Amino acid sequence: MALPTAPVAAGSMLGSYVIASRVGSRSGALIAMVGALGWCGATWHRDRGAPTASVLTGVYLAGFGASHPLARRIGAWPAVLGATALTGAASYAAADRRPART
Repeated sequence: MALPTAPVAAGSMLGSYVIASRVGSRSGALIAMVGALGWCGATWHRDRGAPTASVLTGVYLAGFGASHPLARRIGAWPAVLGATALTGAASYAAADRRPART
């Protein structure tokens, strides 16, 4: 079985936050995110097609973008965990979940 994309997408968001906040390397965090999103995007495109890959890439980027202003209101960790959960759930639902056997 191929590596599922949901833990990679969600993990890269969480890991990137840790790299940026704890290590202090924004460029390292960006490299981690771009690498993971590139791999996920290619996998989504290959397995589910361009429309699904585009939507999931948009969800990833929207979660990343929304977490910054949201962090000012509710705190950094809750914002990052929310974006991570949304990204992971969307990736699982649209790309990783297998149809039920009948």
